[in-house]
Amino acid sequence: MIKFLRIKNLATIEDITLDLKEGFSILTGETGAGKSIIIDGIRFILGEKGSAEMIRTGKKETSVEAIFYHAQDKGKLSDLSSDGEKEIFIQRNISEQGTGKGYINGILVPIKKLKEIKDDLIDIYGQSDHVFLRQVENQLDYLDYYANAFSLRREVSHTAHELRKLIREKKGLEAKEKEREQRLDFLDFQIKEIEKAQLSPGDEEDIHYERNILKNAERISILIEEAMNFSYNQENSISSLLASLQNVLGELSGFDKAFKEANEAIGEFAITIGDFSDFLIKFKEKQTSSPEKLETLEERLSKIEKLKRKYGTTIIEILSYLEKRKKEYNELSTCHEKLAELNTELDKKFKEYTAKAEKLSLLRKNKALALEKQIEREIGFLGMKKAKFKINIKSLSPDPDTMEKIKSSGTEEIEFLISPNPGEDLKPLRKIASGGELSRIMLALKSIGKETEKLKTLIFDEIDSGIGGKTAEFVAQKLKVLSNQHQVMCITHLPQIASFAAHHYKIEKKIEKERTFTRVKKLSFEERVKE
Repeated sequence: MIKFLRIKNLATIEDITLDLKEGFSILTGETGAGKSIIIDGIRFILGEKGSAEMIRTGKKETSVEAIFYHAQDKGKLSDLSSDGEKEIFIQRNISEQGTGKGYINGILVPIKKLKEIKDDLIDIYGQSDHVFLRQVENQLDYLDYYANAFSLRREVSHTAHELRKLIREKKGLEAKEKEREQRLDFLDFQIKEIEKAQLSPGDEEDIHYERNILKNAERISILIEEAMNFSYNQENSISSLLASLQNVLGELSGFDKAFKEANEAIGEFAITIGDFSDFLIKFKEKQTSSPEKLETLEERLSKIEKLKRKYGTTIIEILSYLEKRKKEYNELSTCHEKLAELNTELDKKFKEYTAKAEKLSLLRKNKALALEKQIEREIGFLGMKKAKFKINIKSLSPDPDTMEKIKSSGTEEIEFLISPNPGEDLKPLRKIASGGELSRIMLALKSIGKETEKLKTLIFDEIDSGIGGKTAEFVAQKLKVLSNQHQVMCITHLPQIASFAAHHYKIEKKIEKERTFTRVKKLSFEERVKE
């Protein structure tokens, strides 16, 4: 339950504080006074989306503080409380830049954390829930909530997700199978074409090098001849000049030992020139001009260029492409085996899905009967004494070849049927229920199964929409009964409902110095009668 609530700078609220009590409380006031703004503040502090537009004009931020009291000994709320305390202090703000922070017991927490604990603390019903209740998928949620089936439903949903994944994989393989042979022939051609070329990284550079030598063989031969002449062939070759220089230095060494080291260095140089001369001779002996070999190299380069145009801009890219196509070829070659394995796995997963779904179906069918009786009893108490209520369950036949029938919610569709008046056939609630009837059915649903949620706050935002007179009195009595177990807060315009409340808060809109202010006042008994 909410023990304390403070809202600052939210729309027309500058600063209000509410000390709330157990039992049944109502909020009344003229349309536009700001009653729903207080509910918006409660929604905001428990994680619902906020924006800078909600900040009161002229202020820098909106902030909401609340103290909640809970009855949990175990669970999320108990984990948040310290030293066995049952109180939780929550704060949240949002700045004019649109950024905000949330705190639980003074500790900064992500906003999603506030949202996670919302359903354990409060349950809000507003006029928008009329639309919500008309949608059949939401009706299934109500049944599963009553049946305590969400844990099993999550298992079914997870298995359905895995099953659909296997079905998609199977369809993908089957599609490949249809074009498999054609694709295999194409891949085989590509693989053989590349492998026939016997490519290696660096091939292209080696071929260009050898091709350059063969194309310039004649010029190379002339240059080698010149180098040989310079080295040792002609009269004034380097070798003959070095020999003459050694003779001179040898004679000088006889006069001065200082020339001996120089003579030795020249000797070593003469040996180097000799080795170079040998290299030239051997190169000349093996150097040939081969038009046939040159033609072979040109053809190989042409083949490489052709492969580059088809499979990659470099030999490395071509070899990488080859590996990918080999891998694809192997996968397609083993497609039959994979499809057989996948069919086995799919059959196993389908049986797992149907087993869990059947278990969920049985639980729903058993609980649906009980829920029907309870809703009829509750709406009978709320003035619909002759009304009939039924939960229609339509079984589906899941087929592993048709993903549309593999539903995350199970193997049935449900719809609420109602006959508000005697002698009328049961018809879909979404089509025939009036606003007043929807309000009472929703109140009935909110009333059922709340025994385990002691001290939870139930907030009804204008549940009296579409009702009046005796019906309003029935609704008020039900709200009063609910308040024995819960803190009930209700925004209302009807005196029949207000008269049953234990606490009455009047919401007023005042204009002071050309600014609008929303004020809250707790009324005394005399003030309540007057109101």
